[in-house]
Amino acid sequence: MTAAHEKLLQGFALQQSGRLAEAEALYQQVLALEPNHFDALQLSGVIAAQTGDAARAAALLKRAVSVDPANPGAHYNLGYALEDLKDYTGAIASYDNAIRLQPGHVLAHNNRGIALGALKQYAAAVDSYERAIALAPNFAEAHHNRGVALAALDRRGEALAAFTRAVQLKPDYAEAFHSRALVNRALRHLQAARKDCDTALALRPSFAEAHNTLGAIDSDQHHPAAALTHYTQALALKPDYAEAHNNKGLALAALGEGAAALASFDTAIALSPDDAEAYHNRATTLNAFGRLEEALRDIDRARALNPAYDYLAGTRLFTKMRICDWHNFNSDVADISARILRGEKASPPFPIAAFVESPAVQRRAAEIWTQEECPADDSLGPIVRPLGAGKIKLGYFSMDFRFHPVSLLTAGLFETHDRAAFEVIAFSFGPDTRDDTRKRIVAAFDRFIDVRGKSDREIAALSRELEIDIAIDLAGHTIDARSGIFAHRAAPIQCSYLGYPATMGAPYIDYLIADETVIPASHRPHYSEKIVCLPSFQVNDRSRQISARMFTRAACGLPETGFVYCCFNNIFKFTPAVFDSWMRILTAVDGSSLFLFADTQAAMDNLRREAAQRGIDPARLVFGGRLGPADYAARFRVADLFLDTLPYNAGTTASDALWSGLPVLTRTGESFASRMAASLLKAIGMPELITSTAANYEALAIAIGGDPARLEALKAKLAAHRLTTPLFDVTQFTRHIETAYRRMTERHAAGLPPDHLFIV
Repeated sequence: MTAAHEKLLQGFALQQSGRLAEAEALYQQVLALEPNHFDALQLSGVIAAQTGDAARAAALLKRAVSVDPANPGAHYNLGYALEDLKDYTGAIASYDNAIRLQPGHVLAHNNRGIALGALKQYAAAVDSYERAIALAPNFAEAHHNRGVALAALDRRGEALAAFTRAVQLKPDYAEAFHSRALVNRALRHLQAARKDCDTALALRPSFAEAHNTLGAIDSDQHHPAAALTHYTQALALKPDYAEAHNNKGLALAALGEGAAALASFDTAIALSPDDAEAYHNRATTLNAFGRLEEALRDIDRARALNPAYDYLAGTRLFTKMRICDWHNFNSDVADISARILRGEKASPPFPIAAFVESPAVQRRAAEIWTQEECPADDSLGPIVRPLGAGKIKLGYFSMDFRFHPVSLLTAGLFETHDRAAFEVIAFSFGPDTRDDTRKRIVAAFDRFIDVRGKSDREIAALSRELEIDIAIDLAGHTIDARSGIFAHRAAPIQCSYLGYPATMGAPYIDYLIADETVIPASHRPHYSEKIVCLPSFQVNDRSRQISARMFTRAACGLPETGFVYCCFNNIFKFTPAVFDSWMRILTAVDGSSLFLFADTQAAMDNLRREAAQRGIDPARLVFGGRLGPADYAARFRVADLFLDTLPYNAGTTASDALWSGLPVLTRTGESFASRMAASLLKAIGMPELITSTAANYEALAIAIGGDPARLEALKAKLAAHRLTTPLFDVTQFTRHIETAYRRMTERHAAGLPPDHLFIV
């Protein structure tokens, strides 16, 4: 036996017993005697890999491979070292060499799959894992890894089966239980996901990722405080866990702790600067604070990191619209519309109404969102009870039972319902603001149930337990809505009303309450619901107050003379095309001004710049801020004519203007949102203020602006019609919608499916 060989054997024995440093010293002695000693090179490379020195491991193993290129083990070990260095392409080449030399090399097939997965070549990774499994059917790790790749391909059912096989083969496989939990969560099998996380933690109490996933499950079930506890536990175990910091930020935001949420997102970004999700989430919180320019910077950073980030394009454009930043507006709209029609997740549904008039695009966006975010869930089973012969039980669901446009419109409806025929129950999942509107709303219901602490499934189950006959969603796809409640089928009949002027694109919403103006018969194919056509879609409350305060032009910053146009719509409803019309109107009407609502300096600066670019003195744009409701109503009287927006008309704001005595000029489009003001004007008997083209809209605005007698005639007609036409007749409206509710229940009781209903 040579001295080199003797030292090699001694080193190998030490390595086997875990005495790596001593073994390595002997291997170096061998290499000093024989620099190309294959075994010493390979074993020394393995020790370098074991001790975390991947670069040295790769260098030694490359030398070993050059000495004996026909040794499959050396190629495999080199691949492992290259994988540690994140040289996945080089690792795959090494595994391929090992497999070429030894086709039955199970570990090479498995690790080749891992490297392919790191390169996001998931289909090829699945193939590698399947080859490993064919060679070793009881190789639990290969089954698990195959499940990970299948999940990445959205082949979730197959992924679940793979993880289940892994834990059958290896019952103490905590990682596989956790991976199965992730897929179960994605499939919204939340109880199964929770059980798998609990098992993973029982097997490995220090499993930070399992705590993080439990937090995510609690967040899914709208339990942010419980979620925060799990994220805190995850971070105690793993302080540099960027994903847990990000998720903690989401929980804090849901709890109303915005500043703390931003701090968590900051930490997540510091730890993982290339994580698009953390930038997106921080942008969402900044948006809620009104810090729109900062939010836009974060959105742009997220887009740069991941151009395909779900729904980001629409969120970005909507954020820009909130500050009237219209750069590339038309091309952005065209791109988002095209992507939606291709089935891509380009925008949440709600922003679409602000920049896309097409009801076909709006429906497709809603369908994409519904399928991904709140698909139908039959886990509660069917509702088999017949509808009762007694009172019809109505359940109104909203997060906005407070000072909010929806509640300001509907308060009178809730109060006016016929209690001899209907029992009226509120399900509130929004904040308890304790304002006057909230108090009035609470008093208006037979029962007012705060369900904030319950999951969607629990709320749907409660609704069933209370035997609600008709569940009315007042939120739709707006921010903080809970469509998952209806996905679980909260009542035998479910309908959408008022809060969301578009189709839900959801198979579980049976009816949409509207009228023939907002949804003409020819438009019905663009709505997934059956349409309930009332004489007028919008309920209104006659008890809204107008303060006695007399606003002067000077107090509002307006010129003492000249015609005053106004638009107090939310500023995100302004588009370049609408603004073009407004500037042409100002050009044609000498001395006129435009009174707008804006609550950010960026929006005001951008609008002034846009005016100047169109040849209008920016001083002719005057901005008003927020006021209390009674003063807000009184301020309309300082203006002469309200100019509406397109494609998202004024809704509540148009009613506010009309109630205050200010005529509203609108232009109609193709979507529900673009036809709302026309419906209101018909209901108050002033169809002469409805136009359908930009040219007619501008011509009528100019004509009224130059004809004081015509304006006075319009105001006199509005004053005469205000209390004598249907728009502000809440009692008549309530009887109409109650008739619709009866017709719905009659059809259901007769075993008939939902159908279009016409109430006169």
